[in-house]
Amino acid sequence: MKKVLNFYFDFGSPTAYLAHTQLQRFAETYDLEVVYEPMLLGALLKANNNLPPAAVPAKGRYMLKYDLPRFVKRYQVPFKMNPHFPINTLHLMRGCFAAEEMGCFKQYVELMFRAMWVDALNMGDLEQVESVMQGAGLDSGTLLALCEREEIKNKLKSHTNNAIEKGVFGAPTFYLGEEMFFGQDRLDFIEAALQD
Repeated sequence: MKKVLNFYFDFGSPTAYLAHTQLQRFAETYDLEVVYEPMLLGALLKANNNLPPAAVPAKGRYMLKYDLPRFVKRYQVPFKMNPHFPINTLHLMRGCFAAEEMGCFKQYVELMFRAMWVDALNMGDLEQVESVMQGAGLDSGTLLALCEREEIKNKLKSHTNNAIEKGVFGAPTFYLGEEMFFGQDRLDFIEAALQD
């Protein structure tokens, strides 16, 4: 039976981007269905009384100087630390549900991760977001209008609350069946589980 990996993410997390770059290979190698689970990381951290790594100065410095560059080199993927970090991703994460309605979810996710962590654009600026979508041929007007609908806003709230109830406390988080894995540096454990 095909296995399912649920991937809880927020575009504002550079480690979620790194995980994203590896998931297509996992899907192809292990006949795995990867289900992307958008959530609002800020709300999740607040609910768990948790801090992002950058909020702890020594940890933030370590992450930027050593941890991220090591994994970028290991994965051999493009990456540029976003100078606008941290970015409020509320509209970007609502956009996931709007893109789903429009049938362009995968393209949207790839585009937003790339804009954040390869092109290092200020994706907290809606004009910049609109420009990025237009450049990729997405209907930015419709998508951004959908983001203002209560139904879309409630979907993000509901998905975030579901993640909190499930025990998610940060991004990226994965569930392979009932087994939880936190952090893109745990992908080795997920791969080992897929090989069993």
